[in-house]
Amino acid sequence: MKLSPQWIREFVDPAVDDHRLAEDLTSVGIAVEGISGSGPDTVFEMEIGTNRPDAMNHYGVAREAAAIYEVPLKQLSALSDQLPANKQTSAAKAAHHSFSGGTTEVVPFPIILEEPELCPRFTARVIRGTRIQPSQEKIANRLRLLDQRPISNAVDATNYVLWEIGKPTHVYDQDLLAGGKLIVRKARDGEKLKTLDGVERTLTSEDLVVADAKRPVGLAGVMGGYDSMITEKTKNIVIESAWWDPATVRKMSRRHGLHTDASHRFERGADFESTVVSCDLVAEMILESGGGELHGDLVDVVARKMDQALIVLRVAEVWRILGSKLKEAEMLRILKRLGFECVPAGLTGGQFDVKVPSWRLDVEREIDLIEEIARLHGYDKFENTLPAYSGAVVELPHAAADAAVRKRALALGYNEAISLTFISHADAEKFSVSAAGAKVLELENPQSEEASVMRTSLVPGMLDMLAWNLNRDSEDVRLFEMAQVYELVDGARAEPRRACLGATLAAVKGSTPAGAILDLSKEPTKGEHAAATEAFRAFKGDVENLLGPFAGEDLSFDRQTAEYFHPGRSARALLDGAPVAQFGQIHPDVAGARKLRQDVFLAELDLENLYRHGLREPLSAPLPKYPAVERDFSFIFADAISFEEMRKAVMELGLSALRSFSPVEIFRGGSIEPGHYSILLRAKLQSAEETLRDDVQVVGWSAKIVAALQELGGTQRV
Repeated sequence: MKLSPQWIREFVDPAVDDHRLAEDLTSVGIAVEGISGSGPDTVFEMEIGTNRPDAMNHYGVAREAAAIYEVPLKQLSALSDQLPANKQTSAAKAAHHSFSGGTTEVVPFPIILEEPELCPRFTARVIRGTRIQPSQEKIANRLRLLDQRPISNAVDATNYVLWEIGKPTHVYDQDLLAGGKLIVRKARDGEKLKTLDGVERTLTSEDLVVADAKRPVGLAGVMGGYDSMITEKTKNIVIESAWWDPATVRKMSRRHGLHTDASHRFERGADFESTVVSCDLVAEMILESGGGELHGDLVDVVARKMDQALIVLRVAEVWRILGSKLKEAEMLRILKRLGFECVPAGLTGGQFDVKVPSWRLDVEREIDLIEEIARLHGYDKFENTLPAYSGAVVELPHAAADAAVRKRALALGYNEAISLTFISHADAEKFSVSAAGAKVLELENPQSEEASVMRTSLVPGMLDMLAWNLNRDSEDVRLFEMAQVYELVDGARAEPRRACLGATLAAVKGSTPAGAILDLSKEPTKGEHAAATEAFRAFKGDVENLLGPFAGEDLSFDRQTAEYFHPGRSARALLDGAPVAQFGQIHPDVAGARKLRQDVFLAELDLENLYRHGLREPLSAPLPKYPAVERDFSFIFADAISFEEMRKAVMELGLSALRSFSPVEIFRGGSIEPGHYSILLRAKLQSAEETLRDDVQVVGWSAKIVAALQELGGTQRV
């Protein structure tokens, strides 16, 4: 937002130039991000935190400057004393009407609060016989300097006061208000209100409005109504200055898509005690520019007070938090300069009851007071010290296992990613791998149907991230995520840990960048089949690499995978018989439904089951001195026999020199009868003690391997 340093100097007189003023304000958290213009047209580009609505105006910044330089701040109450005697507001004469709620007695303009919890205070004044005309040049120029368009003297007065002291106000044409009164109430479903922007809005019972005897004339705290606005014909004006519930204003602003200067301040918390002075300031400006006279006294309806509770400040706690023993007098002087009142509390000293000023709704706890002391004292004045601690960092039980998985994933070229915790009902049902009887965790207030439940799987998020990259022409994508999923099991919430790997076809080692999604209803070409099969094998190698650090006697694979995987290019990994992962190419139907521009491969790791095995103990051994011997075996098997069955049969032989047993090539068609396939298997034999002799050892072991494979129904090819 923009503020004028010349306007600020009307309330405070620091003996520094604008650039030094900007630097000092920034050092205490009232950031000046830039300075433009020169002389009277100098403008500060401000970045005020959302928790400091009190500083979103010239007087609020002047208050901060007065505290920084310890110079006097001009009091707002003195402004009304400038009025001529016959135009003095009743605030200056202390003769206004104040009520505890409900409706007023016989007053110039009755105010009825039907929703006192949402509008605890409503202040109003009536001016009669005024003239609507352009504002004085000084007022108009200042508004233009802040990118505000001058409209008329009455409307400009409300905008001027908003930027001067931060309190939004509103003016109505009294002659356009039916029934001669204002009512603060909830809107009725279907009620219409045409706002000042010319848009007719349909209201609901959740909207809070200011209404006359017949219809709404303003959306409370957001925008006034078109049908009661000030025009050049207006003679009689009602000035409104109220306090609105921040949450109510925020919801209405979002519901109607209206973000105004007024709603920006009300939804952050306005000064409850500023309604009278802001009303008087607007009245003063209208009377000076357009003439007329005040009609009756100030109407100030107060349904309930907004006094903030006292905060206990302990000197010892200030010392502990700031790490510096500031003098007690220095602390109290800083707080007093900011408008806080401190009264000694307790019998032992070193403790104060602090009353928070009405404009500082952001200060609620002792730590907030300590922050005020620190920022005004100057953060740069504290010595650099390390906080005291006892003990050491304690790792979580699964920290080492997490580190092992993460380290290997990064080494394989996968980048860690974080997906949304929420998914849709459809994705929860399609991709869930939860335990039997588990239910999804519903969100009480979902933002959309696409994010209505807690995720039951990391797969939807991974698919979305892969699609996002593919849609931006990133073909070579490798991602992984480690996080919790959520489910209800027997009425209790469970948060099992999972890991998910995702890679595009182009990224998987050994694949080609062919990006077409395969259609299972059509027979793939030989090239497509070979590329996808090779990619699956490479991806399987990545999964095996991730599982490598974990202890287990037997890592095996089967075909029991979820339906969203390709039936011919997916597998489940079992460590000592316990399922720890499923992986493979995503089913083409799923890829097509999610509009993936390339085939993708995914792996889901059940970290709960995997971590139960623990990490392997690192061992080292010298490299073998003796050469290895490789033997190939060519067999024909029925399609029902998997390589996993062959591997198990051979491993059960217990051959001491067998180092590996793996498939080399698979062939179908040609002379191979339907329902069968040819497979070339390779065994690697090596001894750490001697050179293996073909006629003594290798031939005998090879015969045992052949016999084991034949027992499975295999036919050896010669």
